Amino acid sequence: MKPGGSEGGEQTFVAGAGLVLFALGLYLFLDSVQVTSAPFGMVSRGMGRGGGGMWETTSMGIIFVPFLAGVLVLFYDASKRWGWWLGGLGLAVICVEILSRVRFVLNMKTTSLLLVLGMVAAGAGLLARSYMVGSRQAKRAEEPKEDNNSE
Repeated sequence: MKPGGSEGGEQTFVAGAGLVLFALGLYLFLDSVQVTSAPFGMVSRGMGRGGGGMWETTSMGIIFVPFLAGVLVLFYDASKRWGWWLGGLGLAVICVEILSRVRFVLNMKTTSLLLVLGMVAAGAGLLARSYMVGSRQAKRAEEPKEDNNSE
């Protein structure tokens, strides 16, 4: 008799337990991560903004200049290809600067982190096991049954 009292009960139970462990561990891990921003991004650091000098007093509004120039050209004549390229490049620079300033901070004790990562790994292992049990059951169902009553 299979767990759950029916055929396929093992696969369902193991998959359910694995899914619960995996989801709970992932939730607890993501819940303990704080998102902050750094003072300088990739573009502003590349311009020397973090190390003093002339850029220390200059506003970072300069990264908007290519985008604004592209928009200006496009409002004047939308058929200019270089205006589209300039606007797209300016938008890409702005996106890179914003995304490079994002910092993730994990605020969790080591024991809690090990427990949460263990839950995620155990859940993934149980999900893989349920897949393996299901594929074994499918193979058994496809095999022809042998008769022990030979006459």
